[in-house]
Formats: sequence, C-alpha cells, structure tokens
Amino acid sequence: MSLLTTTDEEYLQAAIDLSRHALEDQGKTPFGAILVLDDKILGEGTSSVIEFFDPSAHAEVMALRNSAQKMKQHLFPDSVLYSSSEPCPMCLTACYWAQVSRIVFGATTYDVATYGFEDLQLYRELARNISKRSLPEVCAEEPLRTRAADVLREWAENFPGTVTP
Repeated sequence: MSLLTTTDEEYLQAAIDLSRHALEDQGKTPFGAILVLDDKILGEGTSSVIEFFDPSAHAEVMALRNSAQKMKQHLFPDSVLYSSSEPCPMCLTACYWAQVSRIVFGATTYDVATYGFEDLQLYRELARNISKRSLPEVCAEEPLRTRAADVLREWAENFPGTVTP
C-alpha cells in the first residue's frame, strides 16, 4: 500500500519535472521543489546554487523563498513540500523554520550520494559531537557571549508573542 495519494504523486512528478530542467539549463543542478497549500502551488524552485553563486539556493529553499515573496509571509503551517529528492540538512531545517507540515520526496539521500552530492556526508557530520566536527565552531567567552545574549533577551522582551525555548 502506497503512503502517497494520487495528488501527492502528481505534485511529486511536477517537482521531478522541475529537476529535469538541469539537463537543459547550464548552471543548474538536478533538483526541483514545490510548496503546496490547500491544493494550490504557492511557489516552486530549482537548484540555483551555481547560477546565483549562492550555496543556499537549493530547490527547497528557492520554493520557500518564492512562496514567502508571493504570499508575504514566512510561515506555512499545513503546507506540503514536494521535492525531487530528500532534502539536505539545510533544506530540512528551513522546512522546520517555515513550519511546513509534511515533506514528500523522490530520490533518497543515498541515491543523491551515489551521484556525487554530499547530503549524506553532511547528515553524518551534523550527528557528530560539536567537538568532533570537521568545521571548528568556537563559542565566545565573556563578556561577548553575554552581550550577544542580551540582544536576544531584549528582542524577546519586546516580542508581541510568547517565546518558549
């Protein structure tokens, strides 16, 4: 029994079709994504990393950006993101930030790795303890840490809603 509805299959096919543009357009890599809410496409994106010289211009991020610009909002509860492949860690996190309710994808991270993309490697890297990652991360000592946290505290005190950690 398939976990996908006929509608899911149609939108996923559309995302896969978008990914095919990379075969025709120089500067593209083979990824496509569509954000859907209430059976309406809010935005779509193709991987434009090379075209825009932007390491964050992945298909899923571009679909979220296009949707946000079109809808004049940045949160999309109850939406579904359809992606030609399993989102990388950055794109998955962007979906969490945007409150996407569900992700449907075609190729897996293992499929993507087979063809030279680093997604699987990045998932493994992020699972490591911060002290064992290949990219060094250094937390500031006092007083800079407190100064940075003070800005966050002041913002939260003026935020109109409740902020919960």
